[in-house]
Amino acid sequence: MDINKVLYISQEITPYLPSTPMSEISQKLPQGIQERGSEVRTFMPKYGCIKERRNQLHEVIRLSGMNIIIDDSDHPLIIKVATLQPARMQVYFIDNEDYFLRGQSSKDLEIRLTPEDNDERIMFYVRGVVETVKKLRWDPTLVHASGWVSALAPIYLKRVYSDDPSFRNSKVVYSVFDDKFDGTLDPRMVEKLKMEGFTDEDLKSISSAPVDYVALNKLAIDYSDGVIQASPEIDSEILSYIKESGKPFLPYPGETEYIDKYAEFYNSL
Repeated sequence: MDINKVLYISQEITPYLPSTPMSEISQKLPQGIQERGSEVRTFMPKYGCIKERRNQLHEVIRLSGMNIIIDDSDHPLIIKVATLQPARMQVYFIDNEDYFLRGQSSKDLEIRLTPEDNDERIMFYVRGVVETVKKLRWDPTLVHASGWVSALAPIYLKRVYSDDPSFRNSKVVYSVFDDKFDGTLDPRMVEKLKMEGFTDEDLKSISSAPVDYVALNKLAIDYSDGVIQASPEIDSEILSYIKESGKPFLPYPGETEYIDKYAEFYNSL
């Protein structure tokens, strides 16, 4: 395949979290693309339920230590890494005690216990990934973001980091799953994003009301180069929005033999 460096910004990956359709594909897809000759980097949040000793995570000191400012507050960025066997694929974890709580029993519990933090949590996660990739001096040809926790990646890459040498030529793909969250994100989310450097024009699609699941996904689609339906059924309003956008679109490719279909879609961009 022609895509030689692929960055995966994932919401969840098995075996670090329990097996779900999302966590399974987020493990198998990067491995499959790596086996087809691409260089791969994979990221996920370090949720509090992930056991470091059991999963052999260790901190990458040379990448940690940066502070990310969100809403005028400093938040230390901690990078941890583990190796998925037998593929020997490294998985990087974005960690911070303010956003990823300790001792939670599940990723979902963590997100639902403190939903008021979810806007900042996803801002921190995406920025943490991007800043880490820059430190690695690794320039991805394609960035694939999966799930709503990664939904701000397209707008960050196409606006805030559009002139950065690491991402200037990257294509961005977003996968939509059927992983809805209830309610809305913090009403101040747009205000916080403007502090990141986004303009009124950048954020016009989410400026009139608090951001819910549909609005967040539409924002991701707006700034992506291609969109994938990663679940058999997704929200009908989002599906219509994808089709009306005219963006390159891969409908649900099935549960088996999907890796070649993803690779073909990447190359088509």
